[in-house]
Amino acid sequence: QVQLVESGGGLVQAGDSLRLSCAASERTFSIPTMAWFRQAPGKEREFVAAIASAITYSGSSTYYADSVKGRFTISRDNAKNAAYLQMNSLKPEDTAVYYCAARNYFGTYYDAPSAYNYWGQGTQVTVSS
Repeated sequence: QVQLVESGGGLVQAGDSLRLSCAASERTFSIPTMAWFRQAPGKEREFVAAIASAITYSGSSTYYADSVKGRFTISRDNAKNAAYLQMNSLKPEDTAVYYCAARNYFGTYYDAPSAYNYWGQGTQVTVSS
């Protein structure tokens, strides 16, 4: 089974930047889809960004939530099965536990937590005003 480990969270001020990393234990093949979700206190788990190992049927390999588009950038290293989330211009409302997720197929529902079968333990991101 694929194991995911996140790192890079911390306490920052509004306007600052953070880079989150997700390391996957799988090394024999490229995981088709990797993603980032976040969950703030009292809220449901929320989609942040997703990236495929290749161009998908939609014509794009990356997808973003409207709330982070233009500020966050997702990337990956297919050979290492690692995913990254560069977060710029952070806002207090970005405060949450950020989770790395993965699934072994391409397709729809990239923004649904239920569509992913592998999850990391989460890393806390706190943005002060």
